[in-house]
Amino acid sequence: MPTYDHDSAVTVIGLGPMGRTLAGTFLDAGLRVTVWNRTPGRDRDLVERGATSAASAAEAVAASPLTVVCVVNYDASDAVLRQDDVTDALKGRTVVNLTADTPARARDTAAWAAEHGIRYLDGAIMTPTTAIGTPDGVFLHSGPSDLYREHQDVLFALGGSHTHLGEDVGRAASYDIALLDIFWTAMAGYAHAVAIARAEGITARELAPFASGISAILPALFEEFAGDVDEGTYSGELNPITSGVSTMAHIIEASESHGIEATVMRAAEGQARRAIGLGHETDGFMRVTEMLGRPRR
Repeated sequence: MPTYDHDSAVTVIGLGPMGRTLAGTFLDAGLRVTVWNRTPGRDRDLVERGATSAASAAEAVAASPLTVVCVVNYDASDAVLRQDDVTDALKGRTVVNLTADTPARARDTAAWAAEHGIRYLDGAIMTPTTAIGTPDGVFLHSGPSDLYREHQDVLFALGGSHTHLGEDVGRAASYDIALLDIFWTAMAGYAHAVAIARAEGITARELAPFASGISAILPALFEEFAGDVDEGTYSGELNPITSGVSTMAHIIEASESHGIEATVMRAAEGQARRAIGLGHETDGFMRVTEMLGRPRR
């Protein structure tokens, strides 16, 4: 474990479950940690472990060369950082914003920071609180590479893997949105599958091992289909989109026969049928990637 000097002190703004975990992990690594949260009292256990509780956000950010922000969204982070006294205290210091929001909000905040002499990095945490401080944590960062290198030793104290995605400050949020899109559409699909299974007398636990088998084939397909998209091939040799549409129709019919909504699957079927209607019936399902950004006629 490295030894950190005074210049490696860090402030954590936001003490929800993730923020508390970040602060606690910094403490475990031996850093001098200052904490602040809009709602008083959430820092009690951290103070008992050695953190300093700041009386105000301005006092908190003035205590360290690096402030890590982790709140619910950029409305919340703006409400803290854009207060005049906080903005003044941050001049010449670095903010690493690990708050989840859109790429546009990240770029807007970076522009505001630059206007006020604040050094700014954006980031995303792609794993739950239980992974923080372990090799399983995944952190994405974007913004000035020299700034990232300057603070990477402190950030690495959070454990796991850290990837700098480039100078475009919105890039971490772009990855975050895309990856969460996969997660939540997969969870929506799983919830729908469980509803169908239960309607057919199959318990969720009975289905789970077979669902895991389906998920196990996805990583290789992600890699293969990424090539299809980037190269524009969209091969349907193994499973043409017409075959997929047939399967989707079966799911819709079975769902609605039990009175189960099939809105998501109907949307997917509609995208696929649109691709077929445009002459792509021999292509694979990933052809819909191009359809999604194309206006209907």
